[in-house]
Amino acid sequence: MNRQKILLLGSGELGKEVTIALQRLGQYVIAVDSYKDAPAMQVAHECEVINMLDGEALDAIVTKHKPDLIVPEIEAIRTERFYDYEKQGITVVPSAKAANFTMNRKAIRDLASKELGLRTANYLYATTLEDFKKAVAVIGIPCVVKPLMSSSGKGQSIIKTEQDVEKSWNYAMEGSRGDYKEVIVEEFIKFNSEITLLTVTQKNGKTLFCPPIGHRQERGDYQESWQPCAISDLDLKEAEEMAAKVTKELSGAGLWGVEFFLTDKGIYFSELSPRPHDTGMVTLANTQNLSEFELHARAILGFPIPNIQLKQHGASAVLLASAEGTSYNFSGVEDVLNNPNTDVRLFAKPTTRPYRRMGVVLTYDNLQSDVNMVKQKAMDLSKQITITTH
Repeated sequence: MNRQKILLLGSGELGKEVTIALQRLGQYVIAVDSYKDAPAMQVAHECEVINMLDGEALDAIVTKHKPDLIVPEIEAIRTERFYDYEKQGITVVPSAKAANFTMNRKAIRDLASKELGLRTANYLYATTLEDFKKAVAVIGIPCVVKPLMSSSGKGQSIIKTEQDVEKSWNYAMEGSRGDYKEVIVEEFIKFNSEITLLTVTQKNGKTLFCPPIGHRQERGDYQESWQPCAISDLDLKEAEEMAAKVTKELSGAGLWGVEFFLTDKGIYFSELSPRPHDTGMVTLANTQNLSEFELHARAILGFPIPNIQLKQHGASAVLLASAEGTSYNFSGVEDVLNNPNTDVRLFAKPTTRPYRRMGVVLTYDNLQSDVNMVKQKAMDLSKQITITTH
């Protein structure tokens, strides 16, 4: 086994766990982000601070470090450059095609709906306010609005009344990535629940699926997740078939977060991320024999993954900041850790801002336990921790 040099693009809490997983397998990691002291930088061998939407800056660090693998961990990257890096012989995880398609909601939605025939919400696109109003009229109210290019739920909203239309358009424009100003207007699906199906594609093995993860979102960001979640065998089989189809089309090895809506009419494909998923932080509660980060590390290195096994029930609940600050402290952590079958992960981000994810509470119990009770415990305990900014 040769030690490989890995350029990690995006160094938040998910990137930090990926870095640790890769280092445990003897790899060399350079962590990159747009701000210094990002979580993954605190554990990586080297780090770089650049604007990853600047293609020339991205080219410069690739030339400087000459990585064997490029591992994108966020969406705000000039992904068009990835095709050139692949031509240079660098492995882009999972592939340049996957990174580009999933960065742009238009590309991935058209691929899923029109080319692969997956069941999705009805949708239209708009580049002007006038077209946007027409799209809303056709799709109908309520509807969901998302920028075609954004990250972490930025710019997403639900139009509930006519008064929300212009406000949603302006919010989507503010949340759009870089110079890309187009939105998708989606039919509002009356879903019973949302799930993430963590899917692992391998270089030399079959596609594997983790036990499904339930989650709840606000403002486009997850608030709680739990594993396993309630789903019929029929819906799970269909979700696995959809996930296998779309990941095969996008190509490459790694872990993917594939999101679905469960409805009375069946299962709908929602979104896909070609990397560890925030809802998958529940796997840090040792719900599986390998966490999503360990699975990603093995898959991208081409190491075998014989099986994925559910070991116990678990849940995660996020800890969010409420104000901007460069200095902050947590209170209540010791009291929360005084509870059995409980863990807390604090991300050590250098600054706070409203709704920024600063940590997560993890709870777990045996396979005979009620997963809803495990989830409620995580939610209750997360409310006992407060973040004070100075």
